[in-house]
Amino acid sequence: MSSLVKILALIAAAAFVAQAEAATDKIVCYFGSWSTYRNGNGKFSVENINPHLCTHLIYTFVGINGDGSINILDRWNEIDLGAMRRFNDLKKQNPKLKTLIAIGGWNEGSLIFTKVVSNDRLMENFANSALLFMQEHGFDGFDLDWEYPARRGGAATDKVNFSKMLKLFRKKFDETGKKYLLTAAVAGTGTAADLSYEVPALNEYLDFVNLMAYDFHGSYDGVTGQNAPLYPSNVDLSLEAKERCVQASVEAWLARGLSPEKLVLGMGVYGRTFTLSNQANNRVGAPVSNAGHQGPYTMEAGMMGYNEICEKILQGGWTEVWDEKQQVPYMYKGDQWVGYDNPKSIHIKVDYAKSLGLGGLMIWSVETDDFKGICGSKNPIQKEINSALDKSIPEEPEVPSTTQTPKPEPQPTQPPTTGTKCSQEGYMRDPTNCAVFYYCKKNGSYFIQSEFKCAGNLVFDLDKLVCNYPSLVNC
Repeated sequence: MSSLVKILALIAAAAFVAQAEAATDKIVCYFGSWSTYRNGNGKFSVENINPHLCTHLIYTFVGINGDGSINILDRWNEIDLGAMRRFNDLKKQNPKLKTLIAIGGWNEGSLIFTKVVSNDRLMENFANSALLFMQEHGFDGFDLDWEYPARRGGAATDKVNFSKMLKLFRKKFDETGKKYLLTAAVAGTGTAADLSYEVPALNEYLDFVNLMAYDFHGSYDGVTGQNAPLYPSNVDLSLEAKERCVQASVEAWLARGLSPEKLVLGMGVYGRTFTLSNQANNRVGAPVSNAGHQGPYTMEAGMMGYNEICEKILQGGWTEVWDEKQQVPYMYKGDQWVGYDNPKSIHIKVDYAKSLGLGGLMIWSVETDDFKGICGSKNPIQKEINSALDKSIPEEPEVPSTTQTPKPEPQPTQPPTTGTKCSQEGYMRDPTNCAVFYYCKKNGSYFIQSEFKCAGNLVFDLDKLVCNYPSLVNC
């Protein structure tokens, strides 16, 4: 090769890299709305979100009804307390911000999705309901988080029907003349992609694809493993094991036809925890007896938010190890082992995404970052992403200090004749069901009673005036 050819080749390569790095500009942030019910330093409301650290914010979750309509899962929080409205009001602070509503999630599974997409009438109703919901509540897009087509109670026909559904959604959204975003969260590995998706259809109809490149290992493996390693470990010897890392996932999706600029690389703001069988054996691939202890805020065995992890480190006694092979950290103390991401590993993943010209980065999720700055600067994970993308980092917004539940405005009704639970103004809990509570407002000689119900398995805490975990409430 002549010197001139070599020089031209180097210039072309440099231009490609520059173009690739410039293309990586999205920062997509999921928000778990149920975190408003967490305790202490884990309690997270919409007002804790810094709207300048993300380009796209996704509110999770709504569900799907059997007729294809949207199911609001926690109407008291979402509507009565205005969480969705307040979420979309964040655009007043950052006019460039785009907000999306996500449907599905792990708990939704596949059964209802499969029923709806298997019927043209129900699918049409689903698309219309999604569009109406965005218009009514002020969202800029709709995120399909079906976990997963043709799996977890789904049918083999889901794969084709998912593409059919995307085509219909795209048509409905485009007919409005407004650029509503259509996105999807998808499973990480190539094997999962082959089971659930026709990748070229996703590439054609979606604005971008959020790749859930985490949960590659957990206590269910029987051995310790990193939640989201960039590369395989020394103990990952089989083809199946080598598939469970970020690099393999990204390469698999690109090989199946997804355009790099549409692939948004997901990163977990949490870690997977394990209970070691033998404390002396604390390396990657060590045998485990069970999931690790639950964190004080997320309260789920087998996982901890990054905010919980950094607080554990602050408390002392943990040994931190940088996994050079997989480019992520892990830590251990006694029989507890945690594999997670920290700002250093997040920066490396951002650089990896930039090197391939991917469309951006995604995090699950904002409420498990160190949003109070207990371990140092507020939101270190989100700030590291912005820094790695050479974006300016604005000041954190002020958050109201009150933790009390905002009082709803009950609608006037006729004086009740029987059945009222109210004896004084304010909140009261149902005497027979701790998940049910009332807000009582005096109106002359009688009370106007508004009834609410806590989401999921939560119960109403009369001391804190919030829905709380049963173990923390005197019921």
